[in-house]
Amino acid sequence: MAATPFTRPAMLRQLTEVPEWDVLVIGGGATGLGTALDAASRGYKTLLLEQSDFAKGTSSRSTKLVHGGVRYLAQGNIRLVFEALRERGLLLRNAPHVVTVQPFVILCYTWWQRFFYGAGLTLYDLLAGRYSLGRTTWWSRLTVLGHLPGLKPEYLKGGIVYFDGQFDDARLALNMAQTCAEQGGTVLNYMRVTALTKDMDGHVNGVKALDLESGQAYTLRAKAVVNATGVYVDEILQLDQPAQKPLVMPSQGVHVVLGKSFLPGEAALMIPKTPDGRVLFAIPWQDHVLVGTTDTPLHSISLEPVALETEINFILQTAGAYLQKIPTRQDVRSVFAGLRPLAAPSSETGDTKEISRSHKLLVAPSGLITITGGKWTTYRQMADDTVNAAAKVAGLPAIPCRTERLPIHGAIPAVTIPASSNSTMQRKQESSPPPALARYGSDAPHVLALQEAEPTLAQKLHPDFTYTLAEVVWAVRHEMARTVEDVLSRRLRVLFLDARAALEMAPAVAVVLAHEMNHDETWQREQVAAFEMLAQHYLPQRYEKKTVRIP
Repeated sequence: MAATPFTRPAMLRQLTEVPEWDVLVIGGGATGLGTALDAASRGYKTLLLEQSDFAKGTSSRSTKLVHGGVRYLAQGNIRLVFEALRERGLLLRNAPHVVTVQPFVILCYTWWQRFFYGAGLTLYDLLAGRYSLGRTTWWSRLTVLGHLPGLKPEYLKGGIVYFDGQFDDARLALNMAQTCAEQGGTVLNYMRVTALTKDMDGHVNGVKALDLESGQAYTLRAKAVVNATGVYVDEILQLDQPAQKPLVMPSQGVHVVLGKSFLPGEAALMIPKTPDGRVLFAIPWQDHVLVGTTDTPLHSISLEPVALETEINFILQTAGAYLQKIPTRQDVRSVFAGLRPLAAPSSETGDTKEISRSHKLLVAPSGLITITGGKWTTYRQMADDTVNAAAKVAGLPAIPCRTERLPIHGAIPAVTIPASSNSTMQRKQESSPPPALARYGSDAPHVLALQEAEPTLAQKLHPDFTYTLAEVVWAVRHEMARTVEDVLSRRLRVLFLDARAALEMAPAVAVVLAHEMNHDETWQREQVAAFEMLAQHYLPQRYEKKTVRIP
C-alpha cells in the first residue's frame, strides 16, 4: 500500500477504502505499534486501532531504559538478556534521535561487591558481543564522587561502571506509528474495539470499532486479528471466549521525578538491591532526575493508575539513603505510575519477581492472536514472532521480517555500532538539529521553520522549559495529537517532568489546539478542566493554581 499521510482524517478515509485488511492490530503501545510496523513493512495491508492515544498506557510510563536487564542476568535468564542486548543495539542504530548511551554506576561499599558486580557485568558485556556499548570498568571513590557529586561519600569504596541505553518512550512510540504509516500502514488513536466478528465456523474475521471522537461505528474485516493490548489483553480474550482464564497479572511501577540538583552529572545510579530486594534507578532524564521503580502486584487496572503513598515513600526513603540532598515530597516535580502486563503464573503467587518477563504468543482456536508480556527493548523481536503467526493464520505470503535495518521516523543517518568495545557508541551524523529540538531528529528543521515563518510561535510555553507554541502546532498537524493531554503528556513530556508547569501550560495549549482543530471556547475550557483533574494524580502535593499569560 502507498504511504498514508499521518493525519487522523486521512487514516479514517482508509477505513472505508480498504474492504479487508491482512493484519488488524488492537493496541497502540510498544507491542502493537511494533507489530503493525513489522506487518506494514512486509507489504501486508495493516490497520492498528488504539482506544486512547498512542502509548497512553504502560508504554509511556517506563523507566526510560533500553537495556538488556541486569537483574534478569542475576536471575539466570541468559536467553532474555542476550535477546534484549541485541535488540538494544539495533534500536540505537535505527532510532539514534531518541535512544542514547547512558553510563550507570553501581556503588560498592565492600571489595566483595566490586568482584561480584564486576564479574556479572563483564558477562553482560560478553553477551552483548558486537552490540556492546562500552566496556565495564572500575571507578575509584574519588572518580565516582566526581561524576556523581550528589552522593553520600561515607563508606564508599568506588563503583562499577557499565553502559546501557536511555530513550524517550512516548516519542519512540509515536515515531513507530509514523514509520508504520510511511510503510503503507494505517494507524488510528481514539478508536475503541467493541467486539470481534466471526464467520460461520467461529473464526475471527474482523472487529467492530467505535470512533470516540465522532461516535461513528465501524465494522472492519481482517484476515488476522492481533490482540496486543498490554494489561487489557484479557478483556479482548473475553470478547472471543467469555470464560477465558486471566492471562496477565498486572504489576504497578512508580517513578518520582526530582530536580537535576539531586544528582548532578551525566552518570546514572543503579541500586541493585534495595531493602526489599528490588532494583532502583536514579537516572538523568531531560534535565531532571527520574527515580524508580516499584513493583506492586495489582488486582485491577486503569488507564490512569495512581501511585500509592507507600510506593512514593519507599522511593524517597531509598534514594535518601544514597543522596546528600535528601528528597522530600516538596521536592518531587512529578510522580507517575504504569502497569506492566506480566504473564500470569500457573501457580497461585503474589510475587511479581517470580513472574516471567519473557513474552507469550498464543493463537486461539478462533484464530485470534494474542501477544503479551515482554518489555520495551524487545518489542521488535516480539513483533517479528507475532507477524509470522499472523501470516500463517491468514494464509498470507511468507515474507521475512524487514525491521532489523529499518530506520525509525526521525532517524538522522548515523555510523554503525562501534567495532571497539571501549567505544560508547560514538556517531557521526550528517546534520545535527538544534539541541532544544534534538528529539525530533530529521523533523527538527521543519519545526524550526514553523517558528521562523510565524515568529509568535517561537514563544516558550513556560519559562522553565524550551518548549514553544510551534511544537504544539506541529503536534496537531503532524503527530496526531488530539487533546491537551496528548500534547503535554506524550508529544512534550512536561506532565511527566513537572506537573505544576504542565498545568500552567494547559490553557495556552488548549488555545492552539482549538485554533488548529476548529473548536470553540467551550471545548477549550473542557480540555483544561479535564487536564487539571488528570494532573492531580501526578502531583505529590496539592496544586495552587496560578495564571501564565500567552499573548
